[in-house]
Amino acid sequence: MAAGGLASRRLTSWAYFRLLPLPPLPPLPPRSSLLPPLPPSLPRPPAAVLPSVAVGGCRRRRGGERPDPPPPRKEPTPGPATVPHRPEGRGTPAGSAPRPGRPAPGPRPVGSHPGAVRPRRGGGMEEAAGGLPLGALAAVLKHSLVVPEESAQVRGYDFNHGLDYRALLKSYSTTGFQATNFGQAVQQVNAMIEKKLEPMEEGEENHADLNPSRRPRSGCTIFLGYTSNLISSGIRETIRYLVQHNMVDVLVTTAGGVEEDLIKCLAPTYVGEFSMKGKELRQNGINRIGNLLVPNDNYCKFEDWLMPILDQMVLEQNTEGVKWTPSKMIARLGKEINHPESVYYWAQKNNIPVLSPALTDGSLGDMIFFHSYKNPGLVLDIVEDLRLINSQAVFAKRTGMIILGGGLVKHHIANANLMRNGADYAVFINTAQEFDGSDSGARPDEAISWGKIRMDAHPVKIYADASLVFPLLVAETFAQKINVFTTEKNND
Repeated sequence: MAAGGLASRRLTSWAYFRLLPLPPLPPLPPRSSLLPPLPPSLPRPPAAVLPSVAVGGCRRRRGGERPDPPPPRKEPTPGPATVPHRPEGRGTPAGSAPRPGRPAPGPRPVGSHPGAVRPRRGGGMEEAAGGLPLGALAAVLKHSLVVPEESAQVRGYDFNHGLDYRALLKSYSTTGFQATNFGQAVQQVNAMIEKKLEPMEEGEENHADLNPSRRPRSGCTIFLGYTSNLISSGIRETIRYLVQHNMVDVLVTTAGGVEEDLIKCLAPTYVGEFSMKGKELRQNGINRIGNLLVPNDNYCKFEDWLMPILDQMVLEQNTEGVKWTPSKMIARLGKEINHPESVYYWAQKNNIPVLSPALTDGSLGDMIFFHSYKNPGLVLDIVEDLRLINSQAVFAKRTGMIILGGGLVKHHIANANLMRNGADYAVFINTAQEFDGSDSGARPDEAISWGKIRMDAHPVKIYADASLVFPLLVAETFAQKINVFTTEKNND
């Protein structure tokens, strides 16, 4: 009711104001007073002529008057082929008379050069004949410096020459992008191998500080680092090939990089899909690593195999005074697994130390944790391993780093090489970016700033999945020298 009364009062007030008389409007001034005064130098138009205004894209005259018809267009006289000449000045209508004091422009023959440059009035961009802005012409057609003769030309593999995988991989160097980085990585690794196989001078082969690994000194000590997912994948077989044939000198990995190799000797890992649902997999006791599947029973088998070994290690520690380190424990597990498909079986056989400062960060740590309640007392000394890896770098003649992935393994190797003022050769393979400041994504140039790679080195980073790239890299480098490395191994 109140709302209705309010509406009624509003209506009444509105009607009341409508009935009020409106004041008379002031008279309009004459039209001539609305026009701006013209400069005294120009003649004033007659009073009958009214200015035109733009309305809706057309030009109309006030007062409804019709505009004068346009003058008839003059046809050019026949003659040689010509192009129309654009008069000077922006917005000048075609066919207008030339400005006072300037001769009328004539036609320009077709195909002639734009001609001399003429400056525009008012300090604008210079124009060539025909109105082409000279600045745009110079910007687009800027001349180049001479490219050095030794520069490689971009060229990919031509399949018309047949299918030659070796030639295909060689063509990567001139393909561009990450393919070219791959070609540069091949050069870096081959340089490591060449220096490694150089004969040592008398007195250089042995050094007391290198004795803990019981490996002879070579012309280049090669560090290989990799993350655990690569051991879970088929890259494990590529890494095992290098270790089996004594092609690398030091391994650095994570806990998963150790245990997954040993578990594969007990039970297989399967290929799945990235899209498989975690909830369903958990309900069925299946663990997913990307698109790889590991049944949880594999870890149960690993526990059954590992627990007696841990008991024996505690016993040897207490009765024989053995001081266990992560590298010694990994060597012991490689010996116990006694399986030719294992990376660490061959590592202990060829006296290749395996450093894993975070050995407890994985299933191995879980088992050590459970075992500490059943048979406590096991001690792992990481400081002794720290001295071991740093000594391998400090007393090496040269060093090379091949690092697959990032994180701990990348920095542990690089930091050891800091102790010798940087590695001589380096190849990084990972997909990490540097914009977040992570060490995983850092380019080799950042390592140079820390002294982890030498200033005169030529390191390479391949931005790629190592599962795609690393087997190809080994095929172009280590696998080409298999006979040399096999001979060296047989002489050990």
